[in-house]
Amino acid sequence: MQLMKIAYKPSLFLFLIAFAGSTLSAQESYRDSLYNFQQNYVSNHGVVKGNDRKQLQFYPVTTDYRVEARVERIYEAPWFKMETSSKEKQPYRVYAVLHFLLRDTVLKLHVYQSQRLMDTKEYADHLFVPFTDITSGNESYDNGRYIDLTIADLEPGVYILDFNKAYNPYCAYVTGQYSCPVPPRENDLPVAVRAGEMRFNKAH
Repeated sequence: MQLMKIAYKPSLFLFLIAFAGSTLSAQESYRDSLYNFQQNYVSNHGVVKGNDRKQLQFYPVTTDYRVEARVERIYEAPWFKMETSSKEKQPYRVYAVLHFLLRDTVLKLHVYQSQRLMDTKEYADHLFVPFTDITSGNESYDNGRYIDLTIADLEPGVYILDFNKAYNPYCAYVTGQYSCPVPPRENDLPVAVRAGEMRFNKAH
């Protein structure tokens, strides 16, 4: 039996987030920086190759989905086994809760910390927000999307939550090869998040 690959490898996405932030300047608008983010995401995608990259789609970039969130830090939360796309469950804990307002709706999202990544030097400070919303299974991937961040991002107590940077897990492109975390039910948003990456339609 072939072992499942761990699908959650944040190195590319952390690079892209840093890239998007570094390219933002007085001469370059926020929208331009996100277009650069998307172009680099496509060019450096770890799973989708060749002409199939042309099928990677994104919602139009808009600041409507870039919101200020209040950070509620959760200390010493218990570890739990997060469901994945395979039978393997992976150890995570809630690191914080983000409270925000999106299109006049009060919402919250849980931020998770991976026990496995915590034990690595490179990703010890890595966190992520997996979520589903009303578009999941229709306009966007069935099993939700991810947003990456770091512990340092949350330290000011306020975090700029940018859904334009939401991306699909590897399982959105291939089946049976990766073990992708499935967003817990507590991160199912009762609104449509039309920002970030859309559903992947492979070229024929």
